[in-house]
Amino acid sequence: MQKWFNTAGPCQVDIHYMLPSTGRLPELVNLISQRNYFVLHAPRQVGKTTAMISLAKELTASGQYTSVMLSLEVGAVFSHDPELAERAILDEWQDAIRFYLPPELQPSNGILGESGRQIGAFLAAWSQESSRPLAVFLDEIDALSDETLVSVLRQIRSGFPRRPQGFPQSVSLVGMRDVRDYKYASGGSDRLNTSSPFNIKVRSFTLSNFTLEDVRNLYQQHTEATGQIFTTEAVDLAFHLTQGQPWLVNAIAKEIVEYIAKDPSIPITAELVNQAKEVLIKRQDTHLDSLAERLREDRVRAVIQPILAGQELPDVPQDDIRYVLDLGLCTNENGLAIANPIYQEVLPRVLAYVTTASIGYLQPIWLSEQGEFLPDRLLEAFLLFWRQHGEPLFDSTPYPEIAPHIVLMAFLHRVVNGGGTLEREYAIGSGRMDICLRYGKTTLAMELKVWRDKKPDPIKEGLKQLDKYLSGLSLDTGWLVIFDRRSGLPPLSDRTTTENVISPAGREIIVIRG
Repeated sequence: MQKWFNTAGPCQVDIHYMLPSTGRLPELVNLISQRNYFVLHAPRQVGKTTAMISLAKELTASGQYTSVMLSLEVGAVFSHDPELAERAILDEWQDAIRFYLPPELQPSNGILGESGRQIGAFLAAWSQESSRPLAVFLDEIDALSDETLVSVLRQIRSGFPRRPQGFPQSVSLVGMRDVRDYKYASGGSDRLNTSSPFNIKVRSFTLSNFTLEDVRNLYQQHTEATGQIFTTEAVDLAFHLTQGQPWLVNAIAKEIVEYIAKDPSIPITAELVNQAKEVLIKRQDTHLDSLAERLREDRVRAVIQPILAGQELPDVPQDDIRYVLDLGLCTNENGLAIANPIYQEVLPRVLAYVTTASIGYLQPIWLSEQGEFLPDRLLEAFLLFWRQHGEPLFDSTPYPEIAPHIVLMAFLHRVVNGGGTLEREYAIGSGRMDICLRYGKTTLAMELKVWRDKKPDPIKEGLKQLDKYLSGLSLDTGWLVIFDRRSGLPPLSDRTTTENVISPAGREIIVIRG
C-alpha cells in the first residue's frame, strides 16, 4: 500500500511513514514495569499520541500488559460539571477500548461508579477483573479545566495505592503542559501552579524532536518505497530548518513529494527543501497558525519580545520560561532561543500581519521596468514610507518594545511579496536583529539597532556587528538602521536621516536613523 508523510493527527502504520515509538521513548517500559505514574508533555504535533498509541499496542502484544491510549478531550466542554464530563469521557473510552483491544481484554459492560468518581471506579473495577496489569495512557489531560480537572486528578491519585490489583499498574497523563500549568481558575490564577493534585507522578518528561539520524531514516522510507532520492544536502538542510520538529519535518517532505516534485525520478535537493520552506511560511498551516496565536499571551510576550529585540531577558517567572519551552516556541539547549529557523521566520511575520494589512498601496519603485531589484530606489521608498507612516503604525503592533522592527518588517514583507524572500537572525542579549532580503540576483543585508535612554549611540557596535554579518554573506555593502527610542525627541518625520559611512572592515554602509 502506498504511504505518505503525515501532517494531520496520529500516524497510521499502514499508510504513513513513521518511526518506532520505543526509539523515542526508551525509558517508558522500565517506568511502567516499576508501577510508576508519570507525565508526558510536549508541544502539539510532535508525535505524542502516535508514540503512545504505538507503545500501548506493543505492550499489549507482549502479553505482559493490557494497555490502551484513552482521550479525555470530550470532557472539556463540562469544566464545571464533573458528572457530565465523566459520562462523556467514559462513553468515549468504551468506544476506544472496543477499537484497540481484543474482546477478551475488554472490561465488562456497565462497570460504572457513583456520581463524582465514575472514572476512578471504572479503572478500579477493570483492574480487578483484568487478567493482566493495566497500563493506561490518558491523552489530552490539559483539555480539562477547573472542577472537572481536579476531580479526575484526585480520583487517579486516590486509586494509586491499590495498584496493580485494584487500580492500573501505570497511568500516564499526556498533554502539552506539565501538571502545574493545567488550567484551573482559582485564587486569581488561570493554572494550578502546583503538582499536588497529582503528586504521585514519578517524573515529568517531554518527547524530544527527531535527531538528524531520525530525519534521515524517515526520508529513507520514502526512497525505499518510491525510488525518489533525498540528497544528503537536502536532508541536512531540512534538519537545520526544522531542528527535527516532527510536524515540520513531515510537512517539508510532503510539500515536495506531493506538489513540487511529484515525479519520483526527480531527486530531492536542498533547493527544493528551500522552496517547500517558503511555501509553509507563507501558507501558515494550522500548526504554525495555532503556535502564532500564543504570541499574544502575556506570559509568552514577556519571553519572546526580548528575544526578538536582542535584549537581555528581564526578571520573568521560571514558569513562563517553562511554558514557552513546553509550547515548543523556544529551546534552551544553548541559551534561550527560538526553536528553529522556520519559527524564526514565522513569528515576526505573524506579529507584523496587522501592520502589513494597515499599509496602503506602495508603488514598487524599487523594481526596474525589467523587474530588476534596485536597492537605491528601495531606500528612497522606505524613507518616504517611514517619515509618513512609521510613527502612526507603531500602535498597530502587539509588541511595543519592538514596534519599529515590526513596522520595518511589515514594509519589507510588502516588498518581497513581489517575488523575494526575507531571512532574519536574532538572539537574546545580542542587542540586534539582522535581516537579509533576497530578490532575484540581489542580496541586501541590514542590521537593526535600538538607541535607548541612558545608553550610548549604538553606531560603533552596530558597524562591527554588521561587518561580521556581511562577511558571512560575502557582501561589501549594507544598511545599519538605528531606531532612536530615547525620550523627548522630535517627531519621526523630522528626525529620520541617512548618511554613508565606512565600516571598520572598509565596507560601504548606509546608516539610517529614525
